[in-house]
Amino acid sequence: MAGIRLIARLDVKGANLIKGIHLEGLRVIGDPREYARKYYEQGADEIIYMDCVASLYGRNNLTEIVRHAAEDIFIPMTVGGGVRSVSDVEMLLRVGADKVAVNTAAVARPELISEIATRFGSQCMVLSIEAKNKEKGRWEAYTDNGREKTGIDVIEWAKRAADLGAGEILLTSIDREGTRKGYQVDLVKAVSTAVTIPVIASGGMGGVDHLQQVTEEGKADAVAMADIIHYNRMTIGEIRKESLAGGVKVSRR
Repeated sequence: MAGIRLIARLDVKGANLIKGIHLEGLRVIGDPREYARKYYEQGADEIIYMDCVASLYGRNNLTEIVRHAAEDIFIPMTVGGGVRSVSDVEMLLRVGADKVAVNTAAVARPELISEIATRFGSQCMVLSIEAKNKEKGRWEAYTDNGREKTGIDVIEWAKRAADLGAGEILLTSIDREGTRKGYQVDLVKAVSTAVTIPVIASGGMGGVDHLQQVTEEGKADAVAMADIIHYNRMTIGEIRKESLAGGVKVSRR
């Protein structure tokens, strides 16, 4: 086992890296290229770029950002937001992405998952799920950066996507995102135990104890982090060191 992956998540609006709470109230952080390079140098295992308004405006705006980032960093990059077709995926891979994350378009047309997996391999197809509590033990999938309800049960959607060829799930808790209160462990565990593909936990990391809880109790294969590193509360190197000292089997990049 390679260890739990530590992933830097960069949400982008236009030319800016932004950060919100519950996927709302977006605050400008800085230049996404500079932050991606910083996280690469700190030892991130992967980078996730998400265009947080792409689906709303029906376009993907990350091509140039990804192209420039690929000149500076040499770890896998997952890119999402506004991916609607196989040709969109091809374009992003051509400029330097390694994987694509799809949410809104996959909900609208689930066969897109199979089309991407068949053309580029399952390892390229990441299903992005934005989940919100519906009732105890149940969560609803949202689209358009947490703006739109779908009426779809998160667990059933994760299982269907895995059957269709998704190679990984990026699971974001809308309720925890940006709160620093910790990952929604019961949500992550429910999805992780329902599928056999890797699950990336996203939303809520406030400290290393949260990472330990979501990987040990929630069975997450990777953790995505933003607030804790964007605001310089900890570096990725410090997170890795503390995690290893605490017995968490994180990667040793």
